[in-house]
Amino acid sequence: MRYLTSEQLSANLSLGKSVEQWLAPKEEDTYVVLRWLRIDKEKDLTYTTCYIECFDEGDEQFADIYEFSPIDPDEPEVLNNFASADEAILFVKDAYAASLDKFVNAGLIQDEYRNFIMKKG
Repeated sequence: MRYLTSEQLSANLSLGKSVEQWLAPKEEDTYVVLRWLRIDKEKDLTYTTCYIECFDEGDEQFADIYEFSPIDPDEPEVLNNFASADEAILFVKDAYAASLDKFVNAGLIQDEYRNFIMKKG
């Protein structure tokens, strides 16, 4: 998996390219909660963080986690807005224990999910 350097992360966000990060899943009694986040640059030049939790409904042949059912269908994602990319990054580090060196370009979160499937056996 190719993770973005901190310079690439900043450059991508300033250019309006979304980034994502896989977060550690949560094991519940009868199901697994997949978690990830995204940071987007908005048209008004602010930045939005998006935290997502969904059921683990995939396998090696179906890894499109964007299609998995959200844990809370009434609130499928948690959004927060910030004036700068640095503020958004700091927020996800503090709120979700995101790692500065584990961001990927948008769309590659599915590769992170495939890695998770392979590791769990």
